[in-house]
Amino acid sequence: MKYSSQEVMQYVNEEDVKFIRLAFCDIYGKQKNISIMPGELGRAFEYGIALDASAIGGFGDETHSDLLLYPDPSTLSVLPWRPEHGRVVRMFCDITYPDGTAFECDTRSLLKKAISDAKQAGIDFAFGAEMEFYLFKLDENGEQTKIPYDDAGYMDIAPEDRGENVRREICLTLEQMDIRPESSHHEEGPGQNEIDFRYSGALSAADNAMTFQTVVKTVARRNGLCADFSPKPLPDKPGNGFHVNISAKTENGEDVLQHLIAGMLAKVPDITAFLNPSDSSYERFGNNKAPKYISWSSENRSQLVRVPAAVGKYRRAELRSPDPSANPYLAFALLIYAGLYGITNRLLPPPAADINLFKADEDILKNFDTLPCSRQEAVDLMKNSEFVKRHVPKAIIQIYGK
Repeated sequence: MKYSSQEVMQYVNEEDVKFIRLAFCDIYGKQKNISIMPGELGRAFEYGIALDASAIGGFGDETHSDLLLYPDPSTLSVLPWRPEHGRVVRMFCDITYPDGTAFECDTRSLLKKAISDAKQAGIDFAFGAEMEFYLFKLDENGEQTKIPYDDAGYMDIAPEDRGENVRREICLTLEQMDIRPESSHHEEGPGQNEIDFRYSGALSAADNAMTFQTVVKTVARRNGLCADFSPKPLPDKPGNGFHVNISAKTENGEDVLQHLIAGMLAKVPDITAFLNPSDSSYERFGNNKAPKYISWSSENRSQLVRVPAAVGKYRRAELRSPDPSANPYLAFALLIYAGLYGITNRLLPPPAADINLFKADEDILKNFDTLPCSRQEAVDLMKNSEFVKRHVPKAIIQIYGK
C-alpha cells in the first residue's frame, strides 16, 4: 500500500508506532538511518530532518555540512523484527540542501531523474533482482568466521541444506513488509543462498534491494549466523552475484529488447566501476558462471547478458556482471541510461554467442571484448567516459575514482 504523508501520520497514531526510522544510503549504497519520535514526524515531512554530511563518507566536509532528509511516505514499512508494542517503522528519504535543492550525491534522486528522463522519452523500465549471499558461522565472541553454515550444493534440500529455515524466515519477513519474493534456493557454494524478487518499477526495485540486505543480515543474526554479500567471500568458491533483470516498454508497445541489450553491451565497460566497485569484484569474473566477455545469447549462463526462457510480459534481459557491493540506485540509473542509449539510437547487438564461453577455444575467445580485469582498469574507463560524465555528478565520479 502506498501512503500519503497524512495517512502515515494517522497510521503512526493508530498503530502504536513509537519510532520512525528515516533511511538513506551513502554513495556506495550502505544504508544509514536516523530515528525520530512520532511528535517529530510532521516537522520531518514539512521541513526535513537535519544530518551532518561531514560524518558520512563522500557527502562532504565540515564546511556547509548540513543536509536535510525528507521521508517518502509511499515507502512506509513496519519492521517486523521489532516489538509489536511500540512499533518501529521505516521510510526511505530524499536528501536536499537547506535551500531545498537536491543533493547531487543522493543516488536515490539520481535514479528518480533517470526514471523521469526515460518517461519523457516514452519508455518505462522494470527491474527484478537476484541477489546471492553466504551464511557463515559466528565464533565464540559473535564475530564472523569464514566457516560456511553447510556444505550443500545447488538446489539441494534439507538436511544437507541447513539454510532452508533461514530463507523461509527471510521470505516471510519480506512479505510482511509488502515485498514479494519470487523464489529461494541454495546456491552452488557451501552456505550460499539466493532469493529472487518479482518485477517492479526501478525505484521500488532499488528500495527493495536495500531492504533485502537489511532483512537478510537481521534474520541471519537472529539465527546465530552472519550473512556475507561481498563479491568473493571464499577464494576458491563461487562469488556472489547481483543479477539484474531488465525490461522496457514503449508507449506504442514496440519490442525494444534488442536495442536495450545493444545499449547495455555498448556502455557496460564505462559503468563497470559502479556495478563492481570493490577490488574483490574482479576476482569473481570468468569463473563459476560469472561473465568475463562482453557477449549475449538466450538462456546461456556463460554470457554477460542472458535472455531467459520467457514470453510476453516476462520477456527480459538479465545482466550477470553486477555484484551486491553495487549501489542499486546508481546501478539501475546507469542501466536505464544505457538502455535509453540503445533504444533511442536503434542500436542492434552483435550476433548471439550461442557457445559456452567457459569452455571455448582461445581462437574463438579472442573475438570478444572483455570486461575490465581490475578495479583500476574499470576506474580508468569510467573517468574517460563521456557517457558517465553526462549522467553521473562529478563528485561521485571523483569518489569512485579514488
